[in-house]
Amino acid sequence: MGRKKGLPEFEETAPDGFDPANPYKDPVAMIEMREHIVREKWIQIEKAKILREKVKWCYRVEGVNHYQKCRHLVQQYLDSTRGVGWGKDHRPISLHGPKPEAVEAE
Repeated sequence: MGRKKGLPEFEETAPDGFDPANPYKDPVAMIEMREHIVREKWIQIEKAKILREKVKWCYRVEGVNHYQKCRHLVQQYLDSTRGVGWGKDHRPISLHGPKPEAVEAE
């Protein structure tokens, strides 16, 4: 018995046969959709963790100048943590979604 070579292949898109209006119509597609959602959430969580480590490193390296030097990393981290995590699916998007971009007045 040997190990398989390479990494497993995952589909990056949602399953084809899933119907959100009637999720129990196809149980296999429902489970695939659940796995897809969980996989996407874990990817978002891990991206946020990586950005958090970068912010920590920047704070340590820059010292007292971290307000100016690390601002872009902090903004990326805050944007990446909005809507990330478990149990936020049924909350209004205004509470956990990305901030709306400010429209410039002409």
